[in-house]
Amino acid sequence: MRVAIVTGASSGIGFGCAKKLVDDGIAVLGTGRDAERLAGLAAETDPDRIATVAVDLTEDDAPQRVIDAALDRWGRVDFLINNAGVGSPQPLHETDDDTLDHFLDVMLRAPFRLARDVLPHLRAGSAIVNVTSTFAVVGGLRGGAYSAAKGGLTALSTHIACQYGAQGIRCNAVAPGVTVTPMVEHRLDDPRFRKINTEMTPYPRLGRVEDIANTVAFLCSDAGAFINGQTIVVDGGWSSTKYLSDFALDAEWVPR
Repeated sequence: MRVAIVTGASSGIGFGCAKKLVDDGIAVLGTGRDAERLAGLAAETDPDRIATVAVDLTEDDAPQRVIDAALDRWGRVDFLINNAGVGSPQPLHETDDDTLDHFLDVMLRAPFRLARDVLPHLRAGSAIVNVTSTFAVVGGLRGGAYSAAKGGLTALSTHIACQYGAQGIRCNAVAPGVTVTPMVEHRLDDPRFRKINTEMTPYPRLGRVEDIANTVAFLCSDAGAFINGQTIVVDGGWSSTKYLSDFALDAEWVPR
């Protein structure tokens, strides 16, 4: 049985990825900071294929604790899904050093260290999937430290693909657009944020957790075995088109 580590598995995209991988027959070690929410994941999945560990990934011993938990339960690791993240970024001029350090710690330093420490346990056919963002693909309003961290994770993904591909270890990034999760739902109450995303996405809905989970699962499957060093953007066309909805095109333009 193949084994995956999924970070940020207590809610949102990580929760969906963990459930999808278990449904596909892969055992999952899910991490998060909230033990009670992780218990909810365990309750909804096959008990033989799920284990959880509550951990702050920015702590010095976090990678070893996570990897040891997977090895103790199943004796191997085949996939690492670096998904844990934080939201509500601010633009560069409003970002203080503490916020910068926090974003970089969670979304760049932590996945870097996990990938580095899991490498000795991976074998040919293994893969790392880093969940990035459309803000690492195009400029994003208010991106700030979030864009910097996700852009760094994109570059790390291509490095891993190049450096370790000859060993049969692949690495790719999945870049979600706005996906309806608990971390994002409150932002959709902001009319400006909602318009930027709904009226500029050619597909007639926003992203769902399963859209990202299915893409991650594909990259861990035999069907994705020759995909390496790529970023797969899952955003309904938001970042790659100049689309505006009929509503936006017909709206009265008001000078700023």
